[in-house]
Amino acid sequence: MTNDTSRFFSAPDGLQLHARDYQPAPGGERRLPVICLPGLSRNARDFHPFATLLSQDAALPRRVVALDYRGRGLSAWDNDAANYNVVIECRDVIAACAALGISRAIFVGTSRGGLILHVMAATQPDLIDAAVLNDIGPAIEAEGLKEIRDYLANRAFLETFEDAADALKRIHGPTFPALSRADWLDMAHAIYRDTNGRIAADHDPRLADQLQAVDFSQPLPTLWPQFALLAERPLLVVRGEHSRLFSTETMERMKAEAPNLETATAEGQGHTPLLHHRSLFPRIRAFLNHRP
Repeated sequence: MTNDTSRFFSAPDGLQLHARDYQPAPGGERRLPVICLPGLSRNARDFHPFATLLSQDAALPRRVVALDYRGRGLSAWDNDAANYNVVIECRDVIAACAALGISRAIFVGTSRGGLILHVMAATQPDLIDAAVLNDIGPAIEAEGLKEIRDYLANRAFLETFEDAADALKRIHGPTFPALSRADWLDMAHAIYRDTNGRIAADHDPRLADQLQAVDFSQPLPTLWPQFALLAERPLLVVRGEHSRLFSTETMERMKAEAPNLETATAEGQGHTPLLHHRSLFPRIRAFLNHRP
């Protein structure tokens, strides 16, 4: 039995988008909701264990909303792949808040989701009460982005979710020694979808086009001015111990520029950490419990 409901709504350009809306245990409706923003090719299912824990917390439950960006999960694919960008996706998140009656929230941004929060801090800051940035900051490492590019370019079709879990472990296992077999299976069910008996990644394959077009001979753009705006709110920054996308140097600079920033290391995890993992969730819960 789950406490989540599918919610469909329209993006500003009319595209149909989807979110999973987790209603809280009694008392939680009085607290600020948590909105979860997934990574580039991920979807709302990434947050299912995390959202369930938060919404049903025995002491301080909250409503949790997890979004499918356009082209991911149950949201419609865009006819124009150029619309798969953080500015348009930020507008979609703002539209989701309006459609779901949310005027202020705590945001949890994983990878791409954290970049969207940087844009939101510059365009719609009043929506953000506080934020958790999951293995992302205003600067990203080229080598880590190349790994994501190569991973997305290899669109495999698998027979079973067991096969998908095996494939994920082969690719990511060295940077995720903390994960159990059950964790890999959960990840497989979050990332992949069974369509007519074929197991494939649950996103528009044209998402990979963006990364193929990146000129890695040039420095990657950064978002330090936007980070300064985001850091005006309470922030918890999580870094995967073995992350190759989000460096310790970037996290240290973030701490230097935002002295009130809180940080946590996801031990035994890479990009991106599972927020519901028993070694990490209590730290995030403690941060959230200081918010109204």
